[in-house]
Amino acid sequence: MASAQGGHVRPLATDRLLLRMWEPTDAEFVYDLYSRWEVQRFIGLVPRVMEGRSEADRLIEKCRGFHHPVQGFWAVERVKDSQLVGTILLKGIPASGEAPLQLSGDTEIGWHFHPDYWGKGYATEAASAVLAHGFSAGLDRVIAITSAANTASQSVCRRIGMKHQGVTKDYYNAMCELYRAEAASWLA
Repeated sequence: MASAQGGHVRPLATDRLLLRMWEPTDAEFVYDLYSRWEVQRFIGLVPRVMEGRSEADRLIEKCRGFHHPVQGFWAVERVKDSQLVGTILLKGIPASGEAPLQLSGDTEIGWHFHPDYWGKGYATEAASAVLAHGFSAGLDRVIAITSAANTASQSVCRRIGMKHQGVTKDYYNAMCELYRAEAASWLA
């Protein structure tokens, strides 16, 4: 189970994956991941790719500076060779409204994986571990939102037991597909 300890997220582990805190030495991977249009095309109201390594350094610094007893931003690496494959997050989600957006009170799960590792079950495995962590730490529910066109992420949502709730514009000032998992039914 992960928790904030000394400002750091303790790792989570699955059979094939280690979910750990991002390190400054991971910047090349972060830049490679987020400089790809196929990764960024569904992220944000106006998707854009990273244009320089310094953006990766700043993102890692932001993730490392996030302190919460349950939520976090994890680097996902394979156990067998320590190869980074993606990232997974569990965090508060902003409600739609006037800028700056305020947190809605809901907790969001999300993932971004390198295209070289798509289709191998890593997102499903990591997301299941993070959901189990969140629910065992006391969260009542977790949501995921996706672009209507992001069918791959919608499939991950269904594989980890999230239920489709329809279309919403409640978050990020964007029209999104909403998925939800409730602790009571997920843990049963």
